[in-house]
Amino acid sequence: MPRVTITAPEKSPQPYRFQLDRRVVTLGRGSNNDIVIDCGSVSVSHAEMLRVDGGYELRDLGSTNGIKLDGVRSEAIPLRSGISVKLGDVAFDFVLSDEEREALAREKPEVESPIFRDLGEPPPRPVEAESREDLVVVEEEPSENGGRIGCGTVVLFLVLVALAFCVGLAIRHQKETGKSWIEAVQQRFQPAPENAAPATPPPAPPGDLAE
Repeated sequence: MPRVTITAPEKSPQPYRFQLDRRVVTLGRGSNNDIVIDCGSVSVSHAEMLRVDGGYELRDLGSTNGIKLDGVRSEAIPLRSGISVKLGDVAFDFVLSDEEREALAREKPEVESPIFRDLGEPPPRPVEAESREDLVVVEEEPSENGGRIGCGTVVLFLVLVALAFCVGLAIRHQKETGKSWIEAVQQRFQPAPENAAPATPPPAPPGDLAE
C-alpha cells in the first residue's frame, strides 16, 4: 500500500496508506478532504493526488501557496518513491514498496514514467523504422500458385456451365420425344451390325438405262 506522510511545522508526522487502485486522494485544510491538513499555509482545497498509468501525480487545485519541488512551484509534479514535496509549508513525503514500484513500472514502461527513474533501470526503447520507406505498404504481386488457382476456378466454372447446358438439352429432348437423350446419342453413333442387309440402291434415272 502506498504511503503518504504529512508533516506540518511544529507537529508530528501523520502517515496515511491507501490501495493502489485508489484513483484520487484530495488534500487540504477543509474537512471534506481525504487527507485533512491543519495548517494556515494550506488552502481549503489545496491539491489532489491522481492515479495515472505507471504511477501517481500531485496536482495543484489553484491553492494560494501552491505545490513545490526543490523550491520550484509547479502545477503538477510526478510522484516517485522517496520524493518530498511542499504544500505551502507542509512536507508531503511519498513512498512505495518494491512490489508496488515493479507493478507500476509494468503499467507504463516509458521515459516519462517516474517509476523507472526510481528503480534505476532504463526503459525499453520503442522499435522505430530506420526510414520512412519502412512504413510504406508494398502491394505484393500474385504468385504463380495464385494464378494457377485462378485459372482452375475459371475452368471449373466453364465445365459446370457446360454440364448444366447438357442437362437442359436432355430434359427438353425427353419431353419432346419421350426418349432419353443419352440413348438417342448412343444409337446414333452405334455402328451397324455386320450381317445387316445392304441398303437397296435407289433406281437409276431413265436416261441411264442400258439399251
